[in-house]
Amino acid sequence: MIKHYSFFLVSFLFLSTMAISQEIKQFGLEDFDLKGNVKTCQVITDYGQEIFEFDILGRLVQVTTQYNDQDKDVTSYKFNKDQLMEKRVESFKDNELDLSSSMAYLYTIDSTETKTITEQIISYDREFVEVQEYQYDEANRLSNIITSHQNAVDEVKIEYTAYKNETTRTYFENGIVQKSIRESTKNRKGSGNLKVVLTKNYVDGEPDKAIEQITDSRNLLISEKIFFHDLTKGEFVLQKKHSFEYDPEGVLVKEIINKGNAIAEKNYIFQFDDNEEPNWVKKITTPENTFTTRRMDYYPKAVADLEIPKD
Repeated sequence: MIKHYSFFLVSFLFLSTMAISQEIKQFGLEDFDLKGNVKTCQVITDYGQEIFEFDILGRLVQVTTQYNDQDKDVTSYKFNKDQLMEKRVESFKDNELDLSSSMAYLYTIDSTETKTITEQIISYDREFVEVQEYQYDEANRLSNIITSHQNAVDEVKIEYTAYKNETTRTYFENGIVQKSIRESTKNRKGSGNLKVVLTKNYVDGEPDKAIEQITDSRNLLISEKIFFHDLTKGEFVLQKKHSFEYDPEGVLVKEIINKGNAIAEKNYIFQFDDNEEPNWVKKITTPENTFTTRRMDYYPKAVADLEIPKD
């Protein structure tokens, strides 16, 4: 399966946790369209490079975004068994650690009753301290995020609703709707069930933007629609649609972009390595003739086959 995002976008998501309260996420090989016993993956484009490092369990443990010879960001993760215990985001400018923009995220877990994860965020120069408390319900679903910072407390409540074949998560920040995520399934003749995820974003409680993603039974993204909220019409209006086509092996071959009356088409060519579970090492996009290269380093098979105890 070929994922449809920029690796630099993923790194931006790592660094943007300060901007908005969100769920704690652990990243793994599948999030980067990688298979097998990958140890490191170096992604090279015409605008920079990133190096992703994974442990033997396939969990992301470090990502380095190299902007040039002097500037880079390094995000690292530490675990205790299955639990994320520490994340550090370190920014280097002119080959020196920038204390003001480097952050440590430290986690403690209390499972006495329902689970609570406390995240303490500290800048390296001690200028900023924030605490986020993630509270889970009896079904182990995230229900509240309480953020304490600069003598203020904000709370995000997550409400879950179900109707027929739809489930919806709605996020309220200090009582004002912030986001909703609706998941549903529908049957397409000859293709099995399709998963539909509609995410709506709000600004100050007012509708702003929305995105609908449809994946097939192979978990391949086949459609993505982007909407904006038209104040005059009082509804979401389609701005752009992306459609994706794959070969029988699930490799992306074509993307069709509809924007108004304009139609654009992108074609993709992938080259794969000779690993037991092949990974793509070069992606060529036409008609732009741009390319992305990946270099893989694998754990030796003898190491990868070891049974690693979880306890």
